[in-house]
Amino acid sequence: MQRREFLQTAGAIAAGAATMSASSLLADQREPLFQISLAQWSLHRALKNAKTLDNLDFAKFTKDTFDIPAVEYVNQFFFDKADDSVYLGEMKKRALDEGVKSLLIMVDSEGRLGDPDEKKRTQAVENHYKWVRAAKFLGCHSIRVNAASAGEYEEQVKLAADGLRRLTEFAAKHEMNVIVENHGGLSSNGAWLSKVMKTVDHERCGTLPDFGNFGIDRNKGEWYDRYQGTKELMPFAKAVSAKTYDFDEKRPFVTIDGRWKKETDFLKMMKIVLDAGYKGYVGIEYEGGNPDEVTGIKKSKELLLRCEAELAKA
Repeated sequence: MQRREFLQTAGAIAAGAATMSASSLLADQREPLFQISLAQWSLHRALKNAKTLDNLDFAKFTKDTFDIPAVEYVNQFFFDKADDSVYLGEMKKRALDEGVKSLLIMVDSEGRLGDPDEKKRTQAVENHYKWVRAAKFLGCHSIRVNAASAGEYEEQVKLAADGLRRLTEFAAKHEMNVIVENHGGLSSNGAWLSKVMKTVDHERCGTLPDFGNFGIDRNKGEWYDRYQGTKELMPFAKAVSAKTYDFDEKRPFVTIDGRWKKETDFLKMMKIVLDAGYKGYVGIEYEGGNPDEVTGIKKSKELLLRCEAELAKA
């Protein structure tokens, strides 16, 4: 090869390498399509049953073990501490010390916000006030609630919307959101819950779509289509719960709920989430029995990262 030809060829190779290097750098610097958080329920066995993890250590454990810098609390792990400023102050301090964001508190066992009995419904609304204040203190953006009710379809819409509207009006004064998870009964019917959202009609009231909680009555085999339900709930979503169970090694994007014989195609689900324009956190909520909680959470994170990489190609 003549010297001129050699120099031209070498220059072309160098230019190509530089272009590839720049492209790789841009790929490395691109913003992720979504961010990952950890729902505290993923560790409920360690927190509640084995008691090998204390609620106050949850934020640090999450950062150290999984390199996840955002958490979603569950009220039952500090149920009697909602008004305890010292305890909440320690929770807040430990999270801040680790650089961990506190996103929301999942609130259970405080009454039915859509109870047909007006006094009980009012009591349920007021029972949630302390959790709004606690979440605000911790630096969260929302409390997650349930829209449980009883009666006919349309009547439950009105009752749930009434309780949610009143609670949301209180939360709005604290610049907080009230978000509803599909969590059994009619709340697991995407069409019903989206109608409740439209009836409430408040910017501070939204949804937390959970990929796995579309069992209206699991014991009777009554399920709502999880993909359709997620599509219906995403326009109101202020958080997303990526529910995982056991993992299908042959199908790397699929998780299987062995107890109820249901599976979730995560790639399909995450495309629905992103197509809705969602930019917030996606919370891992591992509920499988095999592997253990720590391994299951790590596998769940890997699954979400695979989905992110695959969808980024589109």
